[in-house]
Amino acid sequence: MELINALVSAWQLPDLRRKLLFTAFLLAVFRFIAHVPVPGADAEALTRLFQTNQLVGLLDLFSGGAMSTFSIAAMGVYPYITASIIMQLLVPIIPQLTELTKEGESGRNKINQYTHWLTVPLAALQAWGTPNLLNASAPQPIIKDFGFGVNPLGTLAIIITMTAGTVLLIWIGELITQYGIGNGISIIIFGGIVARLPPYVGQAIAGGSGLFTLLLFALLAVVTVAAIVYVYEGVRRIPVQVAKRIRGNRMYGGQTTHIPLKVNSAGMIPLIFAQSILLFPSVVAGYFLGVQNETVRTIANWIYTTFQAGTSPVYWVLYFLMVVGFTFFYTLVIFQQQNIAENLQKQGGFVPGIRPGRPTAEYLLKVLTRITLAGALFLGIVAVLPVIARAITGVQALTLSATAFLIVVGVALDTMRQLEAQLLMRNYRGFIR
Repeated sequence: MELINALVSAWQLPDLRRKLLFTAFLLAVFRFIAHVPVPGADAEALTRLFQTNQLVGLLDLFSGGAMSTFSIAAMGVYPYITASIIMQLLVPIIPQLTELTKEGESGRNKINQYTHWLTVPLAALQAWGTPNLLNASAPQPIIKDFGFGVNPLGTLAIIITMTAGTVLLIWIGELITQYGIGNGISIIIFGGIVARLPPYVGQAIAGGSGLFTLLLFALLAVVTVAAIVYVYEGVRRIPVQVAKRIRGNRMYGGQTTHIPLKVNSAGMIPLIFAQSILLFPSVVAGYFLGVQNETVRTIANWIYTTFQAGTSPVYWVLYFLMVVGFTFFYTLVIFQQQNIAENLQKQGGFVPGIRPGRPTAEYLLKVLTRITLAGALFLGIVAVLPVIARAITGVQALTLSATAFLIVVGVALDTMRQLEAQLLMRNYRGFIR
């Protein structure tokens, strides 16, 4: 009831109503773009491929159905996410980028500009690899005569078109961020995933799954969402005391505050890292499935079968281990970039019982490592949830994606917080009492 009242209150405010309508309009534009196919794609071959291949079905889920129609938006905004991750990893390595992070808003804008520049070649590279992946996975080519050696102008046209589609989606996402509600890039991904849920449920019903099985699956999904929210919101509060300082005739500081260390500081990034790395061997092996040499063909077939999403126990074991490892790696990278201990010392703050400077940094790192262990194990369990769900429910048609759950829940919580902040600025109650 609190949520409904808050949404009604937000709708009654003209400026918030405009933001909500603007966001909904751009999401509708995104869904329209997702159904504009790339010229030359064989629709029948695509349909047969997506009925038999779980890997491309997973890619279709994250593209919001744009992959199944081989739309100009088939790559979504993931090249931009990849570029953002690369930039975050390069910041502590390249001194010039590290200096930009200390320049405030102008430095962040410059890094964001570099991210956009990096997105274009990454999108072009993925636009070249995606048709090759589909052609290698399908019994018959999805796009005939694709390749610079066969049809250079047609191949270049497809690459440019798909790259432009990704850039267009990024622009729409930034418009949502600037003039709408929530983070636009995240909402684009959120909208694509949510749009694919009804077809997956319909597939399960059409596949003859019993009512009890579907209810069990729904219960498992609800429990999973509740657990994700609980861990996503979990924080360890480190008490901080700010020393009193006198400037002129005024006294500053003296208050007690805290540093919130999140149990899951990495969010969905470790899942994306792990999926990208595990996807790479199957993509490479797909090019060698039809070679003449029997030994090479056998090895390529084993690699392709092993690393294809959801088809091998080895895949799930590696996925779990890599998610846990990447959670620690990414959390520590972000922690080093924040320089919490140094900034705390500059502001005259200290953790009670801990000396400022290096001892504080070591203490915070120790606490962060301990709570990240719980978050990493949870992410690892959520990562292998699809195989657990299929083992319990027996539903093969529904793809219970860990990353999809994290994206949907995380984006919903972040958007709700932003709308809550807008309401609180206008003295409305909002979502939380």
